[in-house]
Amino acid sequence: MANKEWTEEKVRVGDTDLVVVKGGKGKALLILHGELGWPGWMPWNSALAKDRTLIAPIHPGFGKTAMADWIMSIRDLAGFYQRYVREQKLGPVDVIGHSLGGWIAAEMAAANPAQFSKMILVAPTGIRPPQGEIMDMFTVTARVYLTRGAADAQKPDFTKLFGGEQTPEQFEAWEEARAETARLAWEPYMFNPSLPHLLEGIDGVPTLLLWGKEDAVVPLSVAEVYQRSIKGSTVVAIDNCGHYPAVEQPAEFLKQVQAFLG
Repeated sequence: MANKEWTEEKVRVGDTDLVVVKGGKGKALLILHGELGWPGWMPWNSALAKDRTLIAPIHPGFGKTAMADWIMSIRDLAGFYQRYVREQKLGPVDVIGHSLGGWIAAEMAAANPAQFSKMILVAPTGIRPPQGEIMDMFTVTARVYLTRGAADAQKPDFTKLFGGEQTPEQFEAWEEARAETARLAWEPYMFNPSLPHLLEGIDGVPTLLLWGKEDAVVPLSVAEVYQRSIKGSTVVAIDNCGHYPAVEQPAEFLKQVQAFLG
């Protein structure tokens, strides 16, 4: 499957056919999607693809990539992606991970910081908030979870997120993603108690922590723990923005990302 901007390919990783979306030209940029699955190629992808090759795998069990039953935790999934990066000879690679994808990237960095040259974590889960709670995505519908996570769910860019109007296919994709997220991150819910301690050992990976100031999904207090844990990391909190900076404040998001990646 392809269009003018991106193509879809299958890459064999162990016994898994990993579906990978690719587009653009230039130095590789790995993109790890969040807990509701790959939202599709979006305007911010097009902007970055002008001078970067975007590589966006669809996680096993999320939509087009079949579930790998041996992957039982986010740390397992991080190990799976370490193998992918190693076998594709991508490292050291720049990475952007959003929410659950940010947690995956953090676990990868904790295990092997040398595989990343720069890391951007956008409102990552993975650490227990010292103040507040990570929003429970399983007590509401996927649509309610999305809209509650945004500072202003009426913005046109936001209404296009994940394909806009909910089709039966979209509903099914969200439910698959929610089921796999529950399997991997239910207990404890959306965090790993050991992650802050393991991140303390990493050095030499420039890290940008991007957050919306009004994030109702992952409280801003989590940013403080990530910043303390990852040596030399920087937090940027964006005004009038919830859990989806790339969609809610695309201009500011791109400005921060492009300045950081150089």
